[in-house]
Amino acid sequence: MSLIELSHLYRHFGSGENQITVLNNVNLKIDAGEFVAIVGASGSGKTTLMNIIGCLDKPTSGVYRFNGKNISDFKKDELSQLRRESFGFVFQNYHLIHSLTAIENVEVPSIYTYSPKNERRKRAADILNSLGLSERLDFYPSQLSGGQQQRVSISRALMNGGKIILADEPTGALDSKSGEDVMKLLMKLSDMGHTVILITHDAKVAAHAHRIIEIKDGKILSNPAFEYKKNGNSDKNINIKQSLEQKKSAKMPFSLFIYEIAEAVSMAVSSLRMNVFRTILTLLGIVIGVASVIAMLNIGDGAKKDVLNSISSMGTNMIMVFPGMPNSRGGGGIETLVLSDVDAINALPNIIAAMPEARRSVTLRFNNNDRSTTLNANSWAYPQVREWGVAQGVFFTKEDEQNYAKVVILGDSVAKELFAGVNPIGQYVLVNNIMFQVIGVMSKKGASAMGDDEDDVVFTPYSTGNLHIIGQKYLRNIRIGVEDTNKIAQTEEDIRQLLIERHGMEDFRVLNMTSLIESMEQTQNTFTILLGSIAAISLLVGGIGVMNIMLVSVTERTKEIGIRVATGARSRNIMQQFLIEALIVSAFGGFIGILLGLSASFVINYFGMSVEYNVLPVILAFSCAFFTGLIFGYLPARKAAGLNPVTALAGE
Repeated sequence: MSLIELSHLYRHFGSGENQITVLNNVNLKIDAGEFVAIVGASGSGKTTLMNIIGCLDKPTSGVYRFNGKNISDFKKDELSQLRRESFGFVFQNYHLIHSLTAIENVEVPSIYTYSPKNERRKRAADILNSLGLSERLDFYPSQLSGGQQQRVSISRALMNGGKIILADEPTGALDSKSGEDVMKLLMKLSDMGHTVILITHDAKVAAHAHRIIEIKDGKILSNPAFEYKKNGNSDKNINIKQSLEQKKSAKMPFSLFIYEIAEAVSMAVSSLRMNVFRTILTLLGIVIGVASVIAMLNIGDGAKKDVLNSISSMGTNMIMVFPGMPNSRGGGGIETLVLSDVDAINALPNIIAAMPEARRSVTLRFNNNDRSTTLNANSWAYPQVREWGVAQGVFFTKEDEQNYAKVVILGDSVAKELFAGVNPIGQYVLVNNIMFQVIGVMSKKGASAMGDDEDDVVFTPYSTGNLHIIGQKYLRNIRIGVEDTNKIAQTEEDIRQLLIERHGMEDFRVLNMTSLIESMEQTQNTFTILLGSIAAISLLVGGIGVMNIMLVSVTERTKEIGIRVATGARSRNIMQQFLIEALIVSAFGGFIGILLGLSASFVINYFGMSVEYNVLPVILAFSCAFFTGLIFGYLPARKAAGLNPVTALAGE
């Protein structure tokens, strides 16, 4: 039984009128241990024949048997396995991967046989040493001469055993001396029992073979019988069927998967390192996208917190009643709420106090100091309801309110500016030219979430303020403190029904502060999502950039893909390598983006804008970056895995 047997083999390219027949009814047998030269002019079909023999291409029709097995219908990965276990390629242009050193190039075939790194490194070094390259192990192809590169190529062909050496014009790119050295090496391999199939157009080179097969226009013209006597070692070398992969077959599938991923990561890192500038450009879009998402969400959460704190500072146990119909904007100019409504509400259960409120901008004067501020005409119960006490003096009482007492309590900011270095308690101030006595200073409240100074205010009894300053019959609003917040909804409904009975219609709006907080929280969440969505667009653009640059990378590295496939890489190995490259870029870009986003948030916070740090935006942004790499890296990876090895090897 012949090692290789081709029967009625045809190979067509194109279809219809454009169809070209490259191989025409080829019948050929090659036995184990032969040194065969296939000769013919350029375009005779000899390289196509070699590609089919080496399982890089498939015949259009006919039968190809290897060791008695019909491989014409083998699947893609089954052909890859056959190349790993049986074939070694030596190409005219060497086809070395330029980003790998000599020893790393030789190691490539054994990567796909699950060989441990230390074992394959030792074997690669031994083969290179035996071919006189012991001092060139860590040299890149660009640092080697043509003859040295070809010896590296031959070493790679022997890495997995190389039972069959397929040499396509191995001396075509070499000078005469280097060419002779390569031919001596191939003859030596033949003497050791390797089957050598040499493709050449040079009769002198072909003369080294034991049998010369002539091909012209796709047809075999001369095919002499094989008369070469195999040496005693040939069978031993040829019949080794236990490949490195088969020896490792006892491993659990998960461990093989981990091995493949680890090797893919190593190759991906090596490739990215060799193309630093392109890697940086790929990172840029992801970095900007992730940083934007984190910064925007932190700003959005900070704004939400400020607004909610501002509303909460008014008291979560509050109910506000405003004049005007339920769907109107309302305001102090609408005449629906009166002071007697306050007394009626105070009689309801679960009420701490109902307070009328009126505000007016006023000017205060003490000696020669003037201060513009806001007068808040309110109830004696205000400190209790708002949980905001006095720091000095006292707040006005119920009797003060009933007696129209002309007293004021100053906010902290007003007191400090108007009475610099003077104790304000007991002093008299002019409020719009009306004399009032200062009886207290409120405790410091600070700025509100909206940036307003809450201490820039003056309090006076509602009766006094309305009579002397504001002069309105109708109320601006009613503020109501609730004892039990669990019953706030029922209290709100009681107030609504009471006022409808009193007014004969619903000419007011009741606002539950708890409901308002929930509503504002929903609004702010929507705002945050909007900010995050805008930032996510930049992340999407970054993902598209990853895909585009990875597609360019596939195009640039087409030959590398062809080399890896020729040396036994499976489709999934190629896909893993390019997909992991995209994932590494996206993950690394995501990490840098996180640092940049947090730094930007810190700077923004430093300059006064509220920022809320949260781990969720970080996790969200990094996850988006990772899955961006996964999704947008898939198409380039699939394209790389689907390349035809013959076409890929011909690529530049």
